[in-house]
Amino acid sequence: MRIGDTRLQVMWNRLLAVVEEQGQALIRAAFSPIVRECGDISAGIFDLQGRMLAQAVTGTPGHINTMAEAVKALRGRFELQDMKPGDIYLTNDPWIASGHLNDFLLMMPVFHKNHVVGFTSCTSHLVDLGGLGMGPEGADIYDEGLLIPPCKLMEAGALNTLLMEIVKANSREPIANEGDIYALIACCETGAKRLVGMMEEFGIDHLDDLTAYIIDTSYRGTLEAIAELPKGTWRNVLTVDGYEQEIDLHAALTIAEDHISLDFEGTSGLSNKGINVPLNYATAYSVFALRCIIGPDIPNNAGSLAPFRVTGPKDCILNAQPPAPVAMRHALGQMTPDLVYGCLSQALPDQVPAEGASCMYDLPLRHVPEAVSRGDEQFALELVYSGGTGARPGLDGLSATAFPSGVWGSQVETTEALAPVLITRRELRPDSGGAGRMRGGLGQHIEMRSSKGEDFMLFLSVERVLNPARGRYGGANGAAGRIRIHPDGPDLPGKGEVRVKAGETLIFETPGGAGFGSPQDRSQKDIRRDLRDGLISPDAARELYGYEP
Repeated sequence: MRIGDTRLQVMWNRLLAVVEEQGQALIRAAFSPIVRECGDISAGIFDLQGRMLAQAVTGTPGHINTMAEAVKALRGRFELQDMKPGDIYLTNDPWIASGHLNDFLLMMPVFHKNHVVGFTSCTSHLVDLGGLGMGPEGADIYDEGLLIPPCKLMEAGALNTLLMEIVKANSREPIANEGDIYALIACCETGAKRLVGMMEEFGIDHLDDLTAYIIDTSYRGTLEAIAELPKGTWRNVLTVDGYEQEIDLHAALTIAEDHISLDFEGTSGLSNKGINVPLNYATAYSVFALRCIIGPDIPNNAGSLAPFRVTGPKDCILNAQPPAPVAMRHALGQMTPDLVYGCLSQALPDQVPAEGASCMYDLPLRHVPEAVSRGDEQFALELVYSGGTGARPGLDGLSATAFPSGVWGSQVETTEALAPVLITRRELRPDSGGAGRMRGGLGQHIEMRSSKGEDFMLFLSVERVLNPARGRYGGANGAAGRIRIHPDGPDLPGKGEVRVKAGETLIFETPGGAGFGSPQDRSQKDIRRDLRDGLISPDAARELYGYEP
């Protein structure tokens, strides 16, 4: 490596530290638990063309990989010569930002020696934007809340106070929204300050050389990883629960010499409910899944993302067009990795995990409509829980772990402090992981009730209730998700509004991941360990694994 390359590599490593500090600034300053406690964010630094150079490790693929394209869109919308120090641009347009209205994306030009040298950007989830709120019941995007087209949030360091007042006036949680927007601003400013400090320390006036080094190195490394793969086209169909009826997701994965393409041709059409997915969001999770297997050691940036191409027919459910309702786009968007892995496992049978819970169990809670007139407590809170991941070729699946979203689970104490609910039980769900040579990860069992004797609303849009995770190469399916009121109550559908009455207990069980390989090939040592740890029951050990102590 030449001395110049060594210096550039040191600067690249420094840049990765800068974006991590940027992301942590957002988390520390945020008001909403889904940001502060669950890490539902992204943060990154971009070059003059809007190409992503580095992203914080903290964050979700749905935010990070959509941000990678959104900054290009905003960069093309606003002229460079019109930008001033202290300007910050904002949008929550689902087809530009992160797939639904609740995600705000900011972009800030970074000035060094009176010239724009690049951009910082970040995304986070705001808990409530009015309308019907977080839930699948909207008939179009206008039902789902306040849409803000690309505009200036700050001009030359001065806040657009009218825009802030509009956001607050259209929310059930105005204070939290205001605080979260200030946290996003702090995130952009932190990244800009640290980037300029790095440039001063290394004595550079522009990022051109570093940009070329990062993007070219990452692109070449990704092409080398693709070159080692078998070439051809593989297809898969994944049936998911949907809302009105089950939905078929189709994928054709083509591995070529210098790129990988994914096409959703054949996928079911739009739903009348808010589970539709803009293509930017479906692309974000699909490409993330591929990158977990193909060149996973290469940092995620414009260079390593460039060889991946995703397409789909307009108005299939994975390429929803405006004004389709998309509030709960993650319910299906986060299923795309399992769809993609069904293709990739045919090409790389020893490298791809079994299907997992995939879709996080996102549980928006809100006061009942009559609470306003009665003077009862008003609140809007979004809880996040995870199921089990699919078993891997050489390792068991992970229990109660968010894949592919990476969002951390909501904490009991924080939930009870911010909403009038009491969580009375939370534990792993034995026997929920699919049996196999490698066992699937376990889901969770959680029970919750009102803490103040008042009803509350739950807005469900979860998957894997009707179609559990499928095993791979002889592995058993994971357990399906399950939601009900009281232990002996009927199972509730995975989509729709639920009123939990005072005195009732809401019980929800997240799905388990599927198994990999035949259960008969599982080692006796692993079976004994699972029994000892309470992960499987004696009946399951005997009936599924043929184990006799």
